[in-house]
Amino acid sequence: MTTLLKPDICVIGGGSGGLSVAAAAAAFGVPVVLIEKGRMGGDCLNYGCVPSKALLAAGKHAHQLSRGRPFGVADVEPEIDFAQAMKHVERVIGAIAPNDSVERFTALGVRVLKEEARFQDRRTVVAGDHVIRARRFVIATGSAPAAPPIPGLDTVPYLTNETIFARRRQPRHLVVIGGGPVGIELAQAHRRLGSRVTVIEAAAALGKEDPELAAVVLERLRAEGVDIHEQAKVERVERHGRTGIRIHLERAEGPLTVEGSHLLVATGRKPDLKPLALEKARIAHDARGIKVNKALRTTNRRVYAIGDVTGGLQFTHVANHHAGLVVRALLFRLPARENRLVIPRVTYTDPELAHIGLTESEARAHERGVKVLRWPYAENDRAQTEHRTEGFIKLVAGRGGRLLGVTIVGAEAGEMMNFWSLALSKGLRIKDIAGYVAPYPTMSEIGKRAALAYYGEATRRSSVRRLIRFLRLFG
Repeated sequence: MTTLLKPDICVIGGGSGGLSVAAAAAAFGVPVVLIEKGRMGGDCLNYGCVPSKALLAAGKHAHQLSRGRPFGVADVEPEIDFAQAMKHVERVIGAIAPNDSVERFTALGVRVLKEEARFQDRRTVVAGDHVIRARRFVIATGSAPAAPPIPGLDTVPYLTNETIFARRRQPRHLVVIGGGPVGIELAQAHRRLGSRVTVIEAAAALGKEDPELAAVVLERLRAEGVDIHEQAKVERVERHGRTGIRIHLERAEGPLTVEGSHLLVATGRKPDLKPLALEKARIAHDARGIKVNKALRTTNRRVYAIGDVTGGLQFTHVANHHAGLVVRALLFRLPARENRLVIPRVTYTDPELAHIGLTESEARAHERGVKVLRWPYAENDRAQTEHRTEGFIKLVAGRGGRLLGVTIVGAEAGEMMNFWSLALSKGLRIKDIAGYVAPYPTMSEIGKRAALAYYGEATRRSSVRRLIRFLRLFG
């Protein structure tokens, strides 16, 4: 028997963005139907941000045990129990899961359907035995791992971020195809937990980041024993022995064969749109995702799309940002416009790599009079007390001291980026940064010191010195 539902809003996808829209609408008493065919919480909770950061934390703790000598504490060779480390990951997911559960959202007043959704026409969605006709729809179905067209890949077992956290046995030699944030994070985590790790990247590892700062992260990984092959094309993959894999590479310096026990494919993600039958709703899309305008509205005026499914920046905080914009539009008819220049990103390696705004090369391509300001952790007192002096901050400023971009590589870079995210979103200038009072001693002082360097040139100007000499005449 078919049940007809007529909510005000129908959200398709129970990941971070979809849950945010559903919770906000329900909080205002708006009737909401949420459709999710898989696990509540989506990729971030179950396969992405949460489990990867939990595994990184385990690896970091193991690494710190063997680095006590500078503090007068004997180094300890950690005994790794890989199965227990993965149970730690499970416990973290379990602790967060109730916030995203069906029970919680049902209690909030959301009608949750555990079904696959597909459009029947421009204003109707079918989910199992339910037909939903809503005033507005929000598509938030996220993305799935993308498998590159590598010859032989379909003949060997391989892991993705959706399957690697289910393992309980430690990989003897993990080979990672893909040198982006996901591949690099999981490479360091596994290396610190005792696995041999090799990373293969067709272009430059962490290639979307400022190369000057990315080099600091890659140097650390190599120092810890991670083999990183850049500008290396995978020609083919094949089985090796009973359970191993063999990867054939083509490089400028000649061919290379890498043999490992496990293969992780971390070459990006793509929206999974086929089950939605978007053509029936006249929603324009392509292989990259659903096409939306600056207000995140699709070619069907009744339908919005948010998060990974739009083919834009693939971060949980972007999905949440999109959710906030759409809620403004749906509930209050307020204008909403995405601004990607105020979206930060962080690679949670050790050291962390964080960025917002324009990189130096991007700024120089669009602006004149660009100034670059740096300050090293080694010149920070708090960093010295903790022996965490690796890295630096890089500020990119335009004419008049307008802040264009910030990149930080080093300890707690991701936490520091909260401040810089606010600074860019509010249009602060270098003089504003130089003028605030920073608590001492904190690592975030490196930002103020970099901003003060903007005025270093003034101390050498003869005109400024003459002015000071003149003013001294008045006592």
